[in-house]
Amino acid sequence: MESRSDFSLKSLNTFDVEARARRYVRFDEEKEISEFLGVQYFEGERLLVLGGGSNLLFVDDFDGIVLHPVLKGIDVLNADERYIRVRAMAGENWDELVAHAVASGWGGIENLSLIPGSVGASAVQNIGAYGVEVKDVIDSVEAIDIHSHEKIVFPAEACGFGYRTSHFKGLWTGRHIITAVVFRFCRQPRFVLDYPEVREQVDALGPVNLDTLRQAIIAIRRAKLPDPADLGNAGSFFKNPVVEPETLHRLQARFADLPRYPQPDGRVKLSAGWMIDRCGWKGRQIGRAGVHDRQALVLVNLGGATGREILDLSERVRRSVNETFDVNLEREVKVVP
Repeated sequence: MESRSDFSLKSLNTFDVEARARRYVRFDEEKEISEFLGVQYFEGERLLVLGGGSNLLFVDDFDGIVLHPVLKGIDVLNADERYIRVRAMAGENWDELVAHAVASGWGGIENLSLIPGSVGASAVQNIGAYGVEVKDVIDSVEAIDIHSHEKIVFPAEACGFGYRTSHFKGLWTGRHIITAVVFRFCRQPRFVLDYPEVREQVDALGPVNLDTLRQAIIAIRRAKLPDPADLGNAGSFFKNPVVEPETLHRLQARFADLPRYPQPDGRVKLSAGWMIDRCGWKGRQIGRAGVHDRQALVLVNLGGATGREILDLSERVRRSVNETFDVNLEREVKVVP
């Protein structure tokens, strides 16, 4: 365990913005979390559980305690003819877990290749891409209650998973530290090739298997999205809005080429990136913050931007989309004031 005061968080967020925590505590082992919580008094304290730092934006210094579990380990729990149950500790790098699963022949998360962040954060956010969400393969989530210090195992159905959200991000915010996620992978993968660009890329690489599908996803993402190591960003800044059919019909009357994706509940998902692009924001720069020139959903730190600058840009983009389409964009990125 490491505990530091007045600690810089710049290297721990993929936007690469400077922010300092009044206190920072890093946990390398699960037992350290319980021991630390057992001797602390948090009444009135601001707490922030930090994962991979890939889905948040600091807009100021954090006047509180940052709790950072970096627990490591990937273990097979059990297996049968159809499934393999695997526990991955919260501090494992997400894409390294995907690579490990593909190399091991475990199916289910190959479409989620190259998404930045940690395993613990994947459950908080219910990450998703190219027709797959992580909730589809989560068996359970292990966590420690910050106030009672008890370890709790949440079955997937209790976690409130939704589109880029969960109870850990909403109803239970600030109540738990996720220590591990248990996945149920498939021995006989069911390849999800619903997106034409994915199928085309796979066909170019050879017969479809876990590895060719992973490489296809990686190639597509690298062509569209900036690497946070080169250009500060947190991936998609906004969620794709899901609207009622009546809203779609109204919009189609004005924008016949509006991309839309029917949902199982009868609603329709729209492309936030397309709308942002249509409003003329792709590639635009306001000071040291900008909208990426290949993917309008991604806001970037062009060098030395503050979190406030990036947030202000995002609000200008949101207002523009609302004025043009009468659709409200919801942030996917968590803003830490």
